[in-house]
Amino acid sequence: MNIKELSAAVQQIATEKGISAERVFAAIEASIAAAYKKEYRKRGEVIRAKFDTKTGGLKFWQVKAVVDPSEVRIVEEEEETEAEGKTGGRERFEKREEREEEEGEVLPRYNPDRHIFLDEAKEIKKDAVLGEELEFPLESHSDFGRIAAQTAKQVVLQNIRDAERASVQEEFAGRQGEIVSGVVQRFDRGNVYVDLGRAIGIMFHGDGIPGEHYRVGDRMRFYVSSVQQDVRHPGIVLSRAHPKFVVKLFELEVPEIADGVVEIKQVAREPGSRSKIAVASKEESVDPVGSAVGQRGTRVMAVTNELGNEKIDIIEWSEDPAKFIANSISPAKTKLAEILGHHEARVLVPEDQLSLAIGKGGQNVRLAAKLTGWKIDVRSQSNPEEVQEGGVAVAAEPEEPQSAAK
Repeated sequence: MNIKELSAAVQQIATEKGISAERVFAAIEASIAAAYKKEYRKRGEVIRAKFDTKTGGLKFWQVKAVVDPSEVRIVEEEEETEAEGKTGGRERFEKREEREEEEGEVLPRYNPDRHIFLDEAKEIKKDAVLGEELEFPLESHSDFGRIAAQTAKQVVLQNIRDAERASVQEEFAGRQGEIVSGVVQRFDRGNVYVDLGRAIGIMFHGDGIPGEHYRVGDRMRFYVSSVQQDVRHPGIVLSRAHPKFVVKLFELEVPEIADGVVEIKQVAREPGSRSKIAVASKEESVDPVGSAVGQRGTRVMAVTNELGNEKIDIIEWSEDPAKFIANSISPAKTKLAEILGHHEARVLVPEDQLSLAIGKGGQNVRLAAKLTGWKIDVRSQSNPEEVQEGGVAVAAEPEEPQSAAK
């Protein structure tokens, strides 16, 4: 076997797939072991192969796990034959047994081809322990039939795909909660599939910004809301509607937030319409609201443009609940914020600020309640006894921003 050519091919595959050369060699060894088993050994055996990168030689082993009789089921041949007849053949019988073992319904069945009892193992290796794997050298072969070769091909391709998927999962698991850039690739049942370079992400229908239109080929930013390990489900889940997407955009646009001088304390959002963020400064000389807004509003405008002109209110956070609640009603001017107890507050505003304080459909006071975590009742300063339509918003849990300031 030409070692140089093989090593070059392995390195090329590793580079193209973004995986290590060791994983490619492991996939090759697994495929050769599968071919060897198909051609020369029994179905129930566990076979491993080792490729010597210096000489090009191959070595093979049969592996047996050291078990205790209490950890396995010993099935007599007559009992097995009877069970096979009832369940419709050996293959169906074995598949059912494998499923039951995986689900923990029954103990694994003792198989002398892959198990060895502890007392027997100690005769071979004195310090053998339960759970250990003993290796038994096998005769080397290099000639394999067509079926065995086809098995090897399938195994190596599957193992490389699994290694590539695991590599992508590892990369993006570290990017969960961050912003990524991708190109819209296709649509399926309202879901948007996004090309992220080495991987494809999915943005489910409910994670898009309402009213925003996506076209194939559009390059956009997305928030990585989760990275799932289950191969049966989409791996990288993206969002543009997540409240933390707003936070991460401000981190990109505002150096003071990225550096931790200004912290986003809370965020409340109705995607595509309006957001409120509460900011605080760790240094008295730094204006948190001014930093987030930017000179002539350039910073907040950049975030607004990314969100499809979603309006953003930047609120100064305060440890004083009354002051914080009064600030949260912005852009309306508040005359008085009264703390009533039971996490409820009443806010009085001038008559000409009433509609602005409540907002269209009660949106402004609703977002203020979500931002502060308080139930807020907005009323007119001139008529404080009258409950305003849409002026009461029940408290909701604000989103934890997970800002870079933490």
